[in-house]
Amino acid sequence: MRAPQRIETTPTSGHIGIVHLGLGAFHRAHQAVYLERYRQRSGDGEWGVCSANLRSSVGLVDGLRAAGQRYHVAEYADSDSITLREIGVIEETLFSGCDSAGSWARDRETLLARMASADTRIVTLTVTEKGYFLNPASGELRVDDPMIIGDIASPQQPRTAPGLLVEALARRHEAGIAPFTVLSCDNMPDNGKRTRQAVVQLAEHRDPVLANWIANEVSFPCSMVDRIVPAMTDDDFERLAALDITDPNAVVCEAFTQWVVEDNFPQGRPDWEAEGVEMVADVAPFETMKLRMLNGSHSLLAYLGALAGIETVFEGVNHTKLRALLRRYMLEEAAPTLDMPEGIDLDAYADSLLARFANDSLRHRLQQIAMDGSQKLPQRWLSGALKRSATRQASPCVALGMAAWIRYTAGDDLLGNRYTVDDPLAKRFAELHQAHGSDTSALVAAYLAMDDVVPNALAAYKAFAQAVLTAYQTLTQDGLNGALAALERN
Repeated sequence: MRAPQRIETTPTSGHIGIVHLGLGAFHRAHQAVYLERYRQRSGDGEWGVCSANLRSSVGLVDGLRAAGQRYHVAEYADSDSITLREIGVIEETLFSGCDSAGSWARDRETLLARMASADTRIVTLTVTEKGYFLNPASGELRVDDPMIIGDIASPQQPRTAPGLLVEALARRHEAGIAPFTVLSCDNMPDNGKRTRQAVVQLAEHRDPVLANWIANEVSFPCSMVDRIVPAMTDDDFERLAALDITDPNAVVCEAFTQWVVEDNFPQGRPDWEAEGVEMVADVAPFETMKLRMLNGSHSLLAYLGALAGIETVFEGVNHTKLRALLRRYMLEEAAPTLDMPEGIDLDAYADSLLARFANDSLRHRLQQIAMDGSQKLPQRWLSGALKRSATRQASPCVALGMAAWIRYTAGDDLLGNRYTVDDPLAKRFAELHQAHGSDTSALVAAYLAMDDVVPNALAAYKAFAQAVLTAYQTLTQDGLNGALAALERN
């Protein structure tokens, strides 16, 4: 193996201009890397970051504090080509989640004060689709969710990302301070518009005047983010230790990275273009391309592969028939639904995705990708299938994917191995499987009837419903290879 390229951080006295909600691996391997590169090259210290963890573990926050907020990112082009970056752009880490004792109070007020400060000009988010508390099918705020009910009842003690945004903006509005820009970096179509929807609808329950001010004065640009960042494993830490990196906060990712951002920042922004960020007037085509082609393919691999006992993306894409399925899905079902700017070669994009999936240095677990399917699949598969159904076009790859997802939510693979179904609707899934047992027709019909996941018009399209049922029966009777062989004949 070649010696890795090492890029150390020159300490900079940073000023916090950005607050980030969602201190996870993706943020640390994507947005923070762009900002670190920008700060090191430009010397501009105005855009340091305060990052807050909204999840249940305080360990990452305390670990970063103990390390002086510094950590390493290992970028793998392949197993022989590694770039090691030291990241220091995060100036402050906070915890505003629920700890093991059930307390929410540790750093919440500090976080709100930071967001309400005039120094904060941008708030970015990576809280995953479920962190916005929106109905995946309708886009409406889930006002029946216990967390949102809590934020409506006690708006000054928010527990959710939308609640934090509303309370911080309320403080700025009352103080006469211009609002920060809210930049979602999550994999959702129209993520800026959907964030606005969540925040404005929640604010309406508090104060219609505040809601109107947010709707008219706060900028919610859309963005598209792309970088494969697997969850860290013991093997990853051992690989880094062999490179003399003993960093419990380190992140491993692929070398490829992309960020496309709608250029709408009234309070200013870093000169991201210098680091390759694409600042555009309309993100939507790029966002939809990535969701349907990359993320949609990932989900196909996740559910079909996991059911067959395949553990990683690398293993899945090297399964000849699964790889053929991905290419067929991208070019025959996803690409025809896209309206891209001139010059975008979708065949070449599909080839590049398959090459990225085959990166042997990443150990991207399919179980990680399979999480939260109820929140992801409407954007990744079903919006495209709905568009095709309007002209009576079939979506056999999506139908097979839906069948695999339904079977996956039973909590065991086709070999009988048990696993945890990590999804906000996991309890409902378990009830459906228990209620319908071996009645596959009733089970598939019940899943397609979930209108908070499946668009009504798609569920009502009889050809699609029949394709899902047939694929489910084939998959459960003949296994993965049998289902893929049946699809080839289709």
